[in-house]
Amino acid sequence: MNNSMKRIIPLKIERYCKKNTIPESALLHELVAETYASTAFPDMQIGHIEGAFLRMLVHLIRAKRVLELGTFTGYSSLAMAEALPEDGKLITCDIDQEATEIAKKYWSRSPHGKKIELRLGYALETLKTIEGVFDVVFIDADKENYINYWELCIPKTRSGGLLVVDNVLWSGGALDPKDETDRAIAEFNEHVSNDKRVEVVMLPIRDGVSLAWKF
Repeated sequence: MNNSMKRIIPLKIERYCKKNTIPESALLHELVAETYASTAFPDMQIGHIEGAFLRMLVHLIRAKRVLELGTFTGYSSLAMAEALPEDGKLITCDIDQEATEIAKKYWSRSPHGKKIELRLGYALETLKTIEGVFDVVFIDADKENYINYWELCIPKTRSGGLLVVDNVLWSGGALDPKDETDRAIAEFNEHVSNDKRVEVVMLPIRDGVSLAWKF
């Protein structure tokens, strides 16, 4: 999500949901402030409610290994790492060295930062070098490659594991595609809904989140 996109959930409702959601840690709160002060598109950050949702998913399935595509300033990585056990591992992939420098600064200040490993480079290539299977996969990278990411991540997700995909509504663009990104999201959503390897539910959280359980 970026700051040029339309808000789907009314601000008043979002604030009420935040009020009734587990508070974000002080460090995450500080990270939000720096992201808004230091980056051109701070709304790319997932935010409090979605971060709490991801954290809860990691808790619920007792995940030990998490794979993330799209790090930005590290909010989602840290939110999920907070839910991992001491021997848990989160691998996150991104190409933006400047944004991930902010992420690394905050990870280094958290007792959970040691669980996070950053892989800089194009995710389509990085994914080919990552071995093993994961309990949770979170996809929030360039939208035009969503289907490619999905197909590379499905074999890396364990049976009974979860794949979580952000921005699947794309400010409503997925419903009536007008440009390349709209069409990419719409095609991805159809691809996932027809994928017999998973059971999927699309949720109107933030800019739309698809949650898929792998058979």
